[in-house]
Amino acid sequence: MPTSRGPLNSEANHHKNSTLILICLALTIITVITFGQFRDCDFVNYDDNRYVYDNAHVQQGLSWKSMQWAFSFEYIKSGHWTPIIWLSLMLDHEFFGLNPHGYHLTNLFFHILNTILLFLIFHRMTRALWQSAFIAALFAIHPLHVESVAWVTERKDVLSTFFWMLSMGSYVLYTERKTIKRYLLMTVLFILGLMSKSMLVTLPFVLILLDWWPLGRLHPDLPMKTQWGQMRQMVWEKLPLFILSGVFALMAKLIAQYTGNVVSLPLYERLANVFRSYAIYLMKLIWPSDLAVFYPYPEGVVLWQIVGAALVLAVITGLVLWRRKHNPFLIVGWLWYLGTLLPVIGIIQAGSQAYADRYTYIPLTGLFIMIAWAGGSFLKQWRYQKEAFLTLSALSILCLCIITWTQVGYWQNSITLYEHAFKVTDHNYVAYNGMSVAYNDLGNYRQAIENCDQVIEIRPGFADAYYNRGIAYNALGNYKQAIEDCNKAIEINPDYSEAYNNRGVAYNALGNYRQAIEDCNKAIEINPDNAEAYNNLGVAYGSLGNYRHAVEDFIKVIEIKPGYSKGYFNLGIAYNGLGNYRQAVEDFNKAIEINPDFANAYYNRSVTYDRLGNHNLAVEDLKTAAKFGHEDAKNLLRRQGINW
Repeated sequence: MPTSRGPLNSEANHHKNSTLILICLALTIITVITFGQFRDCDFVNYDDNRYVYDNAHVQQGLSWKSMQWAFSFEYIKSGHWTPIIWLSLMLDHEFFGLNPHGYHLTNLFFHILNTILLFLIFHRMTRALWQSAFIAALFAIHPLHVESVAWVTERKDVLSTFFWMLSMGSYVLYTERKTIKRYLLMTVLFILGLMSKSMLVTLPFVLILLDWWPLGRLHPDLPMKTQWGQMRQMVWEKLPLFILSGVFALMAKLIAQYTGNVVSLPLYERLANVFRSYAIYLMKLIWPSDLAVFYPYPEGVVLWQIVGAALVLAVITGLVLWRRKHNPFLIVGWLWYLGTLLPVIGIIQAGSQAYADRYTYIPLTGLFIMIAWAGGSFLKQWRYQKEAFLTLSALSILCLCIITWTQVGYWQNSITLYEHAFKVTDHNYVAYNGMSVAYNDLGNYRQAIENCDQVIEIRPGFADAYYNRGIAYNALGNYKQAIEDCNKAIEINPDYSEAYNNRGVAYNALGNYRQAIEDCNKAIEINPDNAEAYNNLGVAYGSLGNYRHAVEDFIKVIEIKPGYSKGYFNLGIAYNGLGNYRQAVEDFNKAIEINPDFANAYYNRSVTYDRLGNHNLAVEDLKTAAKFGHEDAKNLLRRQGINW
């Protein structure tokens, strides 16, 4: 036997591995560059508040209590049961606190892993190097995927897809050598994926498609009876996965119904939107323009659009069926696209969006398969097929990179995100409402009111618009109007905890403390984790001179939201009212530790030091409060003739 084959094979394997590593490195670099604007991106107020920066449980980090909460059903009013997502966000908080850059980098990290796994898995199945690299590159930089990566809340997409890819890779290994360990590994990874996002229920269906092509476990050339026997065997093999899919699909449906997230629309409108959405995703795959964070549901049905969309889908389906034996990748890719979109296509309408970019994160892979392998087959007719494939691929990737770079820029903050949505959509009440929240946060209350007025004009029954306008009116001192808006929000949504709390704020400001207490208690009854309601309840009791009850409420605030400086500040005020000055100082210290620019905390600690007879520290705190703009501190220092 020739002795030279060993070294040659070794050298070939080394070259092959080097090529794979270089492609993985190239995919990583192109993804990092394309999403490079992440370093400037902030949180956005479209659910990032509920998932991160206003979520007391996430801000506890990976504590035993917070992990218990993650696996409980306490939060299903959000519409999902996703314990793995909560754990990942808690872990982020352990490392990054409330620095948004860390959360964005985590999303990008998982997106890169998903890209590399997609490449390696398809290369292992097909041994087609450049086609596998091309679908991975399209996955990495297609503009429709920006929302899934740039939106912190959509950790659900990137993390669930990570488990999808690992499950799919484990299945490929299982088909190579069938062992219980490999099957169990695949099943555990699938469960983790389902606990990240229930959209993964379609994975068993996709595995059957892979059995057909490229794994070749289903043979279309055999007699039909034999083919059906093979199909039954493949389904039976995946029965545990189908059962898991059924359980999680049923759970997702029940949660959506329980939370009122299922929108009641006529069947013909939903079916019309199904055809339209499938066609729109196809169009945006080829021409990814006018992408927005929210697409309003269309008013009415335009018959020619629906007929045209249905015709396009029917023609493509007919073509891939016709070519199923000669080009099996076409029907596999097409059914991948149709099937994986099914849970979110709107047959059961959850939420008020017509469609969403994030829904394409996994489904577009099917279309990428069709493009890559169909392109490769077509170019085989050319003399310089490899060069042509690489050139066309590079040009298309470059164009997509530029569009994606631009799209990432719109996610810098809430205002840039919603301003872009205004430009590319009509009557986008969700964008106007989000803009009102952003302006409220910036203190531009009149602009916030204007945005809320636009929301109410478009959609008079949108409770959030009245609530947000009530916040602005409260800030402007127009408490009677704030109460009217909160009344309207509560009329639309009787379980609106935040609206009760905001009405309580207005009643507090008007001196109607009993009514404020009643509203805050109602807010807490609806949502026992409403820290703001406990805070305002404590303020009302403090205003009535009931400092002991106020102390209890403020302690509850801190239990729910440990990093809430205002809670410690108000607790210090309450202890001052009880004459417990030393405890008051400790609480003011904690408030200042959390928020070093808290001028009012310095001022009140100064007052407390003065009562304890420590005048030097009192003066130092007065000076610090004055530096941060506290007017009472400035006036007091002027009267004492002290410069700051």
